Amino acid sequence: MTVKEDLSSISPEERAIQSERGPVAGPIQLLAVEKDHTFTLNEEELSKLLLREDVRDLKVVVVAVAGAFRKGKSFLLDFFLRYMRANGSKDWMGDDDTPLQGFTWRGGCERDTTGILVWNEVFKVKTPKGEELAVIFMDTQGTFDSDSTVKDCCTIFALSTMTSSTLIYNLSQNIQEDDLQHLQLFTEYGRLAYEEGNLEGTPFQKLLFLVRDWYYIKDAAYGSEGGQKILDRRLQISEKHTELQVLRKHIRKCFSSLECFLLPHPGLRVATSEEFDGRNKDIENDFKTQLGELVPSLLAPENLVKKQVNGRDVTCKELLQYIRAYVEIFGGNELPEPKNMVIATAEANNLNAISECKDVYKKQMEKICGGEQSYITPRELFQHHEALKDAAKRRFEGTRKMGNEEFCQIYLEKLLEDLDDTFVSYQKYNEGKNFFAQARTPACIFGLVLGALAAMSTFSMFGIYSLANFCQIIIWILFATFAAWAYVRFTGERREVGKAIDEAAQLTFTFIFKPIGKKVFQGSNIPYLADEQISEPTASRILAKKKE
Repeated sequence: MTVKEDLSSISPEERAIQSERGPVAGPIQLLAVEKDHTFTLNEEELSKLLLREDVRDLKVVVVAVAGAFRKGKSFLLDFFLRYMRANGSKDWMGDDDTPLQGFTWRGGCERDTTGILVWNEVFKVKTPKGEELAVIFMDTQGTFDSDSTVKDCCTIFALSTMTSSTLIYNLSQNIQEDDLQHLQLFTEYGRLAYEEGNLEGTPFQKLLFLVRDWYYIKDAAYGSEGGQKILDRRLQISEKHTELQVLRKHIRKCFSSLECFLLPHPGLRVATSEEFDGRNKDIENDFKTQLGELVPSLLAPENLVKKQVNGRDVTCKELLQYIRAYVEIFGGNELPEPKNMVIATAEANNLNAISECKDVYKKQMEKICGGEQSYITPRELFQHHEALKDAAKRRFEGTRKMGNEEFCQIYLEKLLEDLDDTFVSYQKYNEGKNFFAQARTPACIFGLVLGALAAMSTFSMFGIYSLANFCQIIIWILFATFAAWAYVRFTGERREVGKAIDEAAQLTFTFIFKPIGKKVFQGSNIPYLADEQISEPTASRILAKKKE
């Protein structure tokens, strides 16, 4: 069997047109397995996918397919993609002569997918309740091939389980006892992590046992009804064998929803023909009929399952944080301790809470002093900052998080520190809108020039020519200083000279002109002159004192 036609077969002209529209659709190598059996996360591409402005704050649905190698996982996922692109229409399977495209797949006895792949399209779906969700598809390397260690298999299956909201456990012909034992091995980390952390709910959301090539239709019919019948038999708890009881209780405890679906064989042409490229005409009707029932049962808007951690829905940007934490823990040469998984999940959970609070703070500050807003007095800006910081603190404390009070307190302090640092940036941005602040240096220079001219005239009037000449020298020095400052401003060169002049002007303003201005403009609202204003250095000192 040949590799199906994929995106590499697109002509240069078509590819150029697609590049203008956006990135070419295709799989992203989310997790790569190195030769030394360590794992590498493709964080750059994953960030581009999950942090897009239109999806980053949407609740995420992650559909992953896992199981033994060479059992048609990628082939199945491509039908999922076809359904999503057709927006769930009744004729989503398309015509009989269109090749199946998406995740690469091929026949034969050697594996095709390595590591974990994610499709680089995020499908936005609106539920019957009006909520918009982001749907992501994940393909995984088949387990227990000749090139993978037990750690490889356990890591890939565990990561796909811990990051997905719907896990499809792809099996061949039946649900056997060793399939359940493998599932227990792969999900043990999630169970232990939740027990260590005293977390709420179940570690994982939905598990679907997908039995491919089901032959025993006398025992159970194809589809979900027959599948549930078989699953109930396999998970029935026997009083005779304690070991089997523990295994089945473990599986039921790990997932909030357990389902099973029986699929017939797709046909001999699919299994044996080298020319098969996924066209519907080459697939058996029974398989297509059952596929028409399976796919909507998973992907119809009303059936989508949101990813949750500790009973809380996860957004796309939060999912990125969890994936980072999990890959870092599993990235070593040994399997991690369950306690480390608890810490990693709790850290990611608290960092996501920080990110959410900071986003709310920034949105409110943008409304107060953003690009379209006019200058606001420093005192008023500082008061807004304090109010929003208190609101962010309450929001953080009210968010469901993992970890004890002492652990969460560390992240609360980090949040408040980050908000203070962000406020300094808003201060500087706000100052950039203040005409008086921008004109302070030339105003101070020419103020000193006027003062020197007045002094020179006075000294000349009384015949003190030596002091008058000294004032004249000062005037020329001030003009030279202004010329140097203007040169730095317009050319961008010698910026350290300009900075020194600005600092000198600030000192002159603070110790000479400001005291004079306060007496002249007592009770006014002119920036930097009235008593009710609070300067940037004063605000910074207040923040520094509060941190201490």
